Amino acid sequence: MRAEALKGHLDGLLLATLEDGPQHGYAVKEALRDATGGRLDLPTGTVYPALHRLERAGLIKGSWSVVGGRRRRTYELTEQGRRSLAGARDRWQEFAAVISAALGGGPWPATN
Repeated sequence: MRAEALKGHLDGLLLATLEDGPQHGYAVKEALRDATGGRLDLPTGTVYPALHRLERAGLIKGSWSVVGGRRRRTYELTEQGRRSLAGARDRWQEFAAVISAALGGGPWPATN
């Protein structure tokens, strides 16, 4: 999947990967790849700057640890991050419904 398709959705995707608990940066990247069956295999040059931006915004908090003699930063959602994730999910559902209606030719909101 091309990076342009993720614009506007990357933050929500990264927040969702942290929903189940803290993870270090590379594990966030791998969790997103695994959750999508390998279809979203983002470069570290995309993931780490986004994690830093989310941390500066107060949506996640990071802490340093040493594992196997190597320092790594572990991230976890803040309460503000949980609220932001809920909003991202709501916006995604609306966006997906609108696009599905347009591509499928059905009305929006879809009526069953």
